[in-house]
Amino acid sequence: MAYSVRNGIALVSVIATLALGACRDPGQGDYLNVSGKIFVFNYRIARASYLLTLNKVRPLPDDAVLEATFENPAGGDPLIVRQKIWPTMPKVTVESPPVKCVKANREYKVSMRVMDAHGQLLQTIERKMISDVDQSVMPDKPLVVGPFYDPNPDKSVVLTKCPQS
Repeated sequence: MAYSVRNGIALVSVIATLALGACRDPGQGDYLNVSGKIFVFNYRIARASYLLTLNKVRPLPDDAVLEATFENPAGGDPLIVRQKIWPTMPKVTVESPPVKCVKANREYKVSMRVMDAHGQLLQTIERKMISDVDQSVMPDKPLVVGPFYDPNPDKSVVLTKCPQS
Protein backbone atom coordinates (compact mmCIF):
# COMPACT_ATOMS: atom_id res chain seq x y z
CA MET A 1 0.00 0.00 0.00
CA ALA A 2 2.81 2.44 0.94
CA TYR A 3 4.55 1.74 -2.36
CA SER A 4 1.52 2.82 -4.40
CA VAL A 5 1.02 5.99 -2.30
CA ARG A 6 4.64 7.02 -3.00
CA ASN A 7 4.12 6.36 -6.70
CA GLY A 8 0.94 8.42 -6.61
CA ILE A 9 2.69 11.34 -4.92
CA ALA A 10 5.55 11.17 -7.43
CA LEU A 11 3.09 11.08 -10.33
CA VAL A 12 1.18 14.09 -8.98
CA SER A 13 4.47 15.98 -8.53
CA VAL A 14 5.51 15.29 -12.12
CA ILE A 15 2.11 16.35 -13.49
CA ALA A 16 2.13 19.55 -11.41
CA THR A 17 5.62 20.42 -12.61
CA LEU A 18 4.67 19.89 -16.25
CA ALA A 19 1.47 21.89 -15.84
CA LEU A 20 3.28 24.82 -14.25
CA GLY A 21 5.97 24.75 -16.92
CA ALA A 22 3.33 24.87 -19.63
CA CYS A 23 1.73 28.00 -18.11
CA ARG A 24 4.60 30.29 -19.15
CA ASP A 25 5.26 30.58 -22.83
CA PRO A 26 9.01 31.24 -23.23
CA GLY A 27 8.20 33.51 -26.17
CA GLN A 28 6.25 36.04 -24.07
CA GLY A 29 6.88 38.20 -21.05
CA ASP A 30 9.79 40.27 -19.82
CA TYR A 31 13.23 40.11 -21.36
CA LEU A 32 15.09 41.58 -18.38
CA ASN A 33 14.54 41.93 -14.65
CA VAL A 34 16.41 44.10 -12.17
CA SER A 35 18.65 42.01 -9.93
CA GLY A 36 20.57 44.84 -8.26
CA LYS A 37 20.56 48.60 -7.88
CA ILE A 38 22.84 50.88 -5.87
CA PHE A 39 24.36 54.33 -5.72
CA VAL A 40 28.14 54.06 -6.05
CA PHE A 41 30.17 56.66 -4.13
CA ASN A 42 33.83 56.50 -5.14
CA TYR A 43 35.41 59.04 -2.80
CA ARG A 44 38.91 58.47 -4.24
CA ILE A 45 37.94 59.97 -7.57
CA ALA A 46 35.09 62.15 -6.21
CA ARG A 47 32.47 60.45 -8.37
CA ALA A 48 28.96 59.20 -7.60
CA SER A 49 26.69 57.33 -10.00
CA TYR A 50 23.67 55.08 -10.27
CA LEU A 51 24.45 51.41 -11.01
CA LEU A 52 21.90 48.75 -11.99
CA THR A 53 22.32 45.10 -12.90
CA LEU A 54 19.69 43.25 -14.94
CA ASN A 55 19.35 39.53 -15.56
CA LYS A 56 18.16 38.19 -18.89
CA VAL A 57 14.91 36.27 -18.44
CA ARG A 58 14.73 35.18 -22.08
CA PRO A 59 16.69 35.77 -25.29
CA LEU A 60 16.59 39.23 -26.81
CA PRO A 61 16.54 40.03 -30.52
CA ASP A 62 19.93 40.78 -32.10
CA ASP A 63 21.06 44.40 -31.79
CA ALA A 64 18.69 45.13 -28.88
CA VAL A 65 19.33 48.41 -27.06
CA LEU A 66 18.78 49.54 -23.48
CA GLU A 67 17.99 53.20 -22.88
CA ALA A 68 18.11 54.26 -19.23
CA THR A 69 16.86 57.63 -17.98
CA PHE A 70 18.09 58.70 -14.54
CA GLU A 71 16.62 61.52 -12.47
CA ASN A 72 19.25 64.23 -12.04
CA PRO A 73 19.74 64.70 -8.26
CA ALA A 74 21.13 68.21 -8.85
CA GLY A 75 17.99 69.16 -10.80
CA GLY A 76 17.72 69.96 -14.46
CA ASP A 77 17.43 67.56 -17.37
CA PRO A 78 17.46 63.81 -16.71
CA LEU A 79 20.61 61.85 -17.54
CA ILE A 80 20.22 59.39 -20.44
CA VAL A 81 22.40 56.40 -21.25
CA ARG A 82 21.90 54.29 -24.36
CA GLN A 83 23.80 51.03 -24.82
CA LYS A 84 23.77 47.85 -26.87
CA ILE A 85 22.72 44.64 -25.14
CA TRP A 86 25.20 41.90 -25.98
CA PRO A 87 23.37 38.66 -26.81
CA THR A 88 25.91 36.31 -25.22
CA MET A 89 26.11 38.11 -21.87
CA PRO A 90 23.76 36.72 -19.19
CA LYS A 91 23.61 40.07 -17.35
CA VAL A 92 23.36 43.69 -18.36
CA THR A 93 24.97 46.45 -16.30
CA VAL A 94 24.05 50.09 -16.78
CA GLU A 95 25.75 53.01 -15.03
CA SER A 96 24.76 56.65 -15.12
CA PRO A 97 27.11 59.50 -15.89
CA PRO A 98 28.52 61.14 -12.73
CA VAL A 99 25.85 62.70 -10.50
CA LYS A 100 26.01 65.43 -7.86
CA CYS A 101 23.87 66.29 -4.84
CA VAL A 102 22.49 62.83 -3.98
CA LYS A 103 20.49 63.11 -0.74
CA ALA A 104 20.10 60.23 1.71
CA ASN A 105 16.63 58.66 2.08
CA ARG A 106 15.18 60.42 -0.98
CA GLU A 107 13.65 58.53 -3.90
CA TYR A 108 15.15 58.98 -7.36
CA LYS A 109 13.39 57.70 -10.46
CA VAL A 110 15.04 55.44 -13.03
CA SER A 111 13.25 54.43 -16.26
CA MET A 112 14.58 51.88 -18.72
CA ARG A 113 13.37 50.98 -22.17
CA VAL A 114 14.43 47.88 -24.07
CA MET A 115 14.15 48.30 -27.83
CA ASP A 116 14.93 46.19 -30.86
CA ALA A 117 17.22 47.32 -33.71
CA HIS A 118 14.34 49.20 -35.38
CA GLY A 119 13.41 51.14 -32.25
CA GLN A 120 10.33 49.08 -31.42
CA LEU A 121 9.68 49.07 -27.68
CA LEU A 122 10.01 45.57 -26.19
CA GLN A 123 9.88 46.30 -22.46
CA THR A 124 9.71 49.19 -20.00
CA ILE A 125 11.18 49.00 -16.51
CA GLU A 126 10.55 51.64 -13.81
CA ARG A 127 12.40 51.68 -10.48
CA LYS A 128 12.95 54.07 -7.61
CA MET A 129 16.35 54.20 -5.97
CA ILE A 130 17.19 55.44 -2.50
CA SER A 131 20.67 56.16 -1.18
CA ASP A 132 21.42 55.57 2.48
CA VAL A 133 24.40 57.97 2.22
CA ASP A 134 24.31 61.69 1.55
CA GLN A 135 26.73 62.97 -1.09
CA SER A 136 27.87 65.72 1.27
CA VAL A 137 30.49 63.21 2.48
CA MET A 138 32.15 63.30 -0.96
CA PRO A 139 35.05 65.61 -1.82
CA ASP A 140 34.53 68.04 -4.69
CA LYS A 141 37.81 66.99 -6.33
CA PRO A 142 39.54 63.62 -6.59
CA LEU A 143 41.71 62.65 -3.64
CA VAL A 144 43.97 60.74 -6.04
CA VAL A 145 44.99 61.21 -9.67
CA GLY A 146 46.52 59.09 -12.39
CA PRO A 147 46.77 55.36 -12.94
CA PHE A 148 48.80 54.81 -9.75
CA TYR A 149 46.40 56.71 -7.45
CA ASP A 150 48.96 59.39 -6.62
CA PRO A 151 47.73 61.97 -4.06
CA ASN A 152 46.06 64.93 -5.74
CA PRO A 153 48.63 67.77 -5.81
CA ASP A 154 45.74 70.28 -5.57
CA LYS A 155 45.40 70.79 -1.80
CA SER A 156 42.12 72.69 -2.08
CA VAL A 157 39.90 69.58 -1.90
CA VAL A 158 36.69 70.31 0.04
CA LEU A 159 33.36 68.52 0.53
CA THR A 160 30.77 68.81 -2.23
CA LYS A 161 28.41 71.77 -1.89
CA CYS A 162 24.81 71.26 -3.00
CA PRO A 163 21.85 73.64 -2.93
CA GLN A 164 19.68 73.25 0.16
CA SER A 165 16.31 71.64 -0.52
